[in-house]
Amino acid sequence: MAKSGIINEIEKYFDDVKGKESEELLFSYKGVLYPIGLCSAETFQALDSIEFRQDDVFLAAYPKSGTNWTQHILNDLINALPNNKEVSQLEHIHVLEFAASEKFQKIKNAPSPRLFSTHLHYDDIPKAVFENKVKVLVVFRNPKDVAVSYYHFYNKNPGLPNVSSWDEFFQKFMSGAVTWSSYFDHALSWNNHMDEENIMIITYEEMKENLPGEVKQIAEFLGFSLPEEKIQSIAENATFESMSNKSQETHGILAPMVFRKGDVGDWKNLFTEAQSQEMDAKFKECLAGTKLGAKLKYDKYCKY
Repeated sequence: MAKSGIINEIEKYFDDVKGKESEELLFSYKGVLYPIGLCSAETFQALDSIEFRQDDVFLAAYPKSGTNWTQHILNDLINALPNNKEVSQLEHIHVLEFAASEKFQKIKNAPSPRLFSTHLHYDDIPKAVFENKVKVLVVFRNPKDVAVSYYHFYNKNPGLPNVSSWDEFFQKFMSGAVTWSSYFDHALSWNNHMDEENIMIITYEEMKENLPGEVKQIAEFLGFSLPEEKIQSIAENATFESMSNKSQETHGILAPMVFRKGDVGDWKNLFTEAQSQEMDAKFKECLAGTKLGAKLKYDKYCKY
């Protein structure tokens, strides 16, 4: 299988950052850290020029919350539509903030339905997405597992600074001094828009518990009418085992960075009691009593 455009771009990016010092790998835009070379100020400034269509599909998630998993499901759902040409995973995903060459022309010429993906904060997503009533699927994962997954991702990814220890990374995560900034700011911004009809929030943990049910809900939200057996086969194709087995073929150089465990509760292997309590206090301060806080089932997934 030929490598997708995104994989080629990322391989080029990894070549470009070889030999750079940690402090040369990131840049700040409007106070948020991003990987240099993969994102650029010019791309951010040009995002408002994209014309969004009502049948676009838009995925938003904080890093390490299930983006890759949900992209795979969305890709398979789009491929299953009648008269749709089947496209390999990652081939037609437009990562909003990545500075791919010829990005905007490619987006403009892409056939519908186009699939967009982003880690951007709600306030940094082009307003046209919401004005044009594009369907936005938002994926969340409990913050303790996100922090641990992000830590491993940082240390496996040559485009991100190496962190000397989990303790160091934990403090960076809690203060928002990581790429794409604070998990909690990201969560609070989406919590304010949970009830809007074109926004649907799902969680990583819900998908782990009942993948066919979540795939069906996503299809219904997007207005895709698919037979039950198709929903079932898309869910079977999207298990961690199934995706991991094909990862070298689908994700190339990214595979070992993206596919690690796919577990719920892995945080217990790294968090100290003090770190757990610090995260509990932060969650309580930011999300206790909110709709999103309830949906995350923090007491179930983030308590010993």
